[in-house]
Amino acid sequence: MSKDCCSSFWKTSITKKVLMSITGFILCLFILGHLIGNSLMFIGADIFNNYGHKLMSNPFIYVIEAILGIIFLTHVYNAIKLTIENYVARPEKYYMKVRSGRGATFASSTMIYTGSAILIFLIIHLINFKFGPVYIGTFDGTQMRDLHKLMLEFYQNKLNVIFYVGLMIVLAIHISHGVWSLCQSVGFNFDPYMKYIKIKAKFFAVLVAVGFSSYAIWASLQGGF
Repeated sequence: MSKDCCSSFWKTSITKKVLMSITGFILCLFILGHLIGNSLMFIGADIFNNYGHKLMSNPFIYVIEAILGIIFLTHVYNAIKLTIENYVARPEKYYMKVRSGRGATFASSTMIYTGSAILIFLIIHLINFKFGPVYIGTFDGTQMRDLHKLMLEFYQNKLNVIFYVGLMIVLAIHISHGVWSLCQSVGFNFDPYMKYIKIKAKFFAVLVAVGFSSYAIWASLQGGF
C-alpha cells in the first residue's frame, strides 16, 4: 500500500466510524470495570479505600491513564470530525425531520449532544474526585486517601446527586446506541441478530445508569458529614 493510499485510508469516514466503535468498546469495558470497583463502596470504607489505594499506588497507573486518555481523545476527535463532515456534506437544514426507519432513534440523533455532555461531566468529575479534597485515614494499618469519606461528603449535596444521576441517564442514552452502532461499523449487522444486540445494548445502558446512580443515592442517604 502506497503512502498516499495509506493516508487516504485513515481519512475515510468508514475508518473513523470503525475507530470510534473500537475506542467506544474499550471505554465501555472501562465503565464496566469502574462500576464493579465502585460497588465496593457498599461493603465498607476499609475495602473501598484499600481498593482505591492499590489502584492508585500501582506504578503502571500513569501508563494506563495515558492509554485511556488517548483512546478517549481518539473517540472524541473522530466524533467531531464525522459530525463536521456530515454537516458539510448536507449543510441545508431540513424543514422536517423524517425517520429513516432503519434504526433512527432519539439516542442515535443526539449522540453528539450526549457525547458533549459526557465530556463536560468527565472534566467536572475528575476535578471533584481525582483532584478534589484529600482526606487521609488509616486502614489496615496503612495511611491512605479516604475516598469513601469524600464520596459520602460530596453526595450530601442533593444538587450533586441530581446532576450525577441526570448525567448517568445521558450516558445510558449514549451507550444504548453506541453499542449497537459498534456492531454495525465492524460489519456485524445481520438482521437475525440486530434485534438481540439492541436488547443487550439497552440492558447494558440501564445497568450502567442504575448502577452508578445507586452509589450517589446511597451516599446521600448516609448522613453524618
